[in-house]
Amino acid sequence: MPANKIDALLALRSEGRFLVGRDRIRLLEAVAQYGSITNAAKATGFSYKTAWEAVNAINNLLPTPAFVTKAGGRAGGGAEVTEEGMRLIATFRRLEERLSQFSSIIAEEGLDAQDEAMLRVAGLKISTRNVFRAEIVAVDRSAVDVDVTMQLTAEQSIHSIVTNGAADDLQLAPGRRVLALVKAPFIELGPIDGISASVPNRFRGTIISRIDSDRSSEIRLDIGHGKTLLAVVALARADDLGLCEGGETEAAFDPTHVILVAD
Repeated sequence: MPANKIDALLALRSEGRFLVGRDRIRLLEAVAQYGSITNAAKATGFSYKTAWEAVNAINNLLPTPAFVTKAGGRAGGGAEVTEEGMRLIATFRRLEERLSQFSSIIAEEGLDAQDEAMLRVAGLKISTRNVFRAEIVAVDRSAVDVDVTMQLTAEQSIHSIVTNGAADDLQLAPGRRVLALVKAPFIELGPIDGISASVPNRFRGTIISRIDSDRSSEIRLDIGHGKTLLAVVALARADDLGLCEGGETEAAFDPTHVILVAD
């Protein structure tokens, strides 16, 4: 196995008892393919007795059987996987694939990537291009809302304002790691030192790229410390600011436009 790979094994349990793992799923798949418990056992390396014990254990722990025998009995008949069994196979393989993706991300990017990995592995597709991992350092509550301060890097922080209910649901507290999401159109660009210093989320950046359409410009900024920020502004605004690759600008966004995601 390559050094940067982690083999994660999935095991499903029912009422505390082992239900199915990779080997049993392979056995069920072989039964579906060959229509015979004998041939399925040979193909997967199970003994005939162990194969029967495995499929019987699965049947005993599921609401409806995953496996049934056909007319003729165990000696002369065949076997088939039921719709319930096929759903079990499909569900297991889907979960196993996501677990494998998650473990690969952890192996390549480290444990700090686990929050973003969960978002990606869960299959969620979001329109927001700006996704940052951050650690909460302060939670300032008021009667109406909560100001959450997050450490992005040693020198950069992000503020988000959420409702008290959201803060409770997400269990926001210092030390908790979250994902901070900001939609590109919510980001304001201005000249260096042209945005008020009182704005909580303000970043100075170097323009990496500019892509224009008839009405808008997509601006990607390097804001330092390995972080980038994507903004979409009106074409006229980009022209007025003289934004071009290699130039500098300031970016800012309102704390109410920062969406927080926690596991």
